[in-house]
Amino acid sequence: MIKKVFLLGLMVCSMTMVAQTEGETQPQKKESWYFKLGGSYFVQTAATEFPIVSGQLPNSDVYADNGTTLISRKTNHGSFGEGVRFGGTVGYRFTTRLGAEMGINYYMGNNKTMVETTHRLAGAGPTFVDGTAEGRIKALDLSPALVLFLGEVHHFEPYTKVGVIIPIHGDLTIETNRTYTNPAGITNTYSKDVVKPKATVGFQAAVGTSYKLGSHFSLFGELEYRNFTVHGKSKETEVYTENDVDKLYTPTAFRPDASYSASHVNYVDELNSGSNNPLFNPNTGTANPNDTTRPNEAMNEISSFVGISGLGLTIGLKYTL
Repeated sequence: MIKKVFLLGLMVCSMTMVAQTEGETQPQKKESWYFKLGGSYFVQTAATEFPIVSGQLPNSDVYADNGTTLISRKTNHGSFGEGVRFGGTVGYRFTTRLGAEMGINYYMGNNKTMVETTHRLAGAGPTFVDGTAEGRIKALDLSPALVLFLGEVHHFEPYTKVGVIIPIHGDLTIETNRTYTNPAGITNTYSKDVVKPKATVGFQAAVGTSYKLGSHFSLFGELEYRNFTVHGKSKETEVYTENDVDKLYTPTAFRPDASYSASHVNYVDELNSGSNNPLFNPNTGTANPNDTTRPNEAMNEISSFVGISGLGLTIGLKYTL
C-alpha cells in the first residue's frame, strides 16, 4: 500500500511540473460551472475477514461423509469495494488551478461469499446441510472534493482531487441458501437478511484528465481510490422460506425459534446482563433454551464491520458552461 501511495505521489508531482511548464503559454480560464456524468468499475483492495453471519464463522468448511470430521477450511475475506458505480457531479472552478466538486453516486457491489458449508451433520435423522451465504452492498453517497487542475496541453487537461465519501442510504443484503438432506427427503431453505449501517465517512483520492471535444463538451477519465469502513446498526430477516413456502414466523424443524427476536437484531458495542441475548439471559423455561428472555424485542449482538475499499476507473462526459 505504501508503494502505491508513493507512486501516486510521483505521478502527481510529474504532472504538476509538466502543467506548470506548458501552462505559462495558456490563456487564463475564467470562473465556470461544469457538470459530469460517468460510470465506474472498481476492484477490491485492502481485504479483511468477513463478519459472523447468523452465528456462523466466515469460513468455507468441507466435512467428510460422517458429517462431523472437518477435512478442509478456508477463511473468507475480501472487500465489498468491488462493483459498479454510476453518478453525476456538479463542479465549480474558482481559478485556473482550483475547483470544488459535489458528486452523487449509486454503487452496486459484487456478491461476496461470506460463509460456505459442505456436508455438515446438522441434526438427528441424520440430517446433513449444504449451503452458502452471500453478501452484497448497495449504497447512495455524496462525495465532496477539492480539485487541482494541472494545465491544458493539446486539449488534454490532467487534474487531481481529494475528498470524502458520505453514505446517505444503503445496506448490506445477505442471502443464504441451504439444503437439508435426510432419509425423509430434501428441504431447501432461503433467507434474506438486511443489515442497516451506522453513519460513517470515507476517503477518496483520484487522478484524471479531460479531453476537450468542443467549446463546452469534454470526455474525462479518472483513476480513483476510495476507502471506508461501515459498522452495523441493525439487522432484519425479511424473508425465510422452506421449499418456497413462507416460514418467517412459523416454527419449523430447521428454524425452531420464529419469534420477533429471531428475525431482528440491534447491534451493540458490549453484551452484558442487561442484553437481550441467550448467552447472557437464556430462557430455560421454554421449549427452546436458545430463546431470549424478551422474545418480542430485537436480539442484541456485538457490532461488526465490513470494509468498502477499491480502486476504480471512471469514464464519462463533461459539460462546461
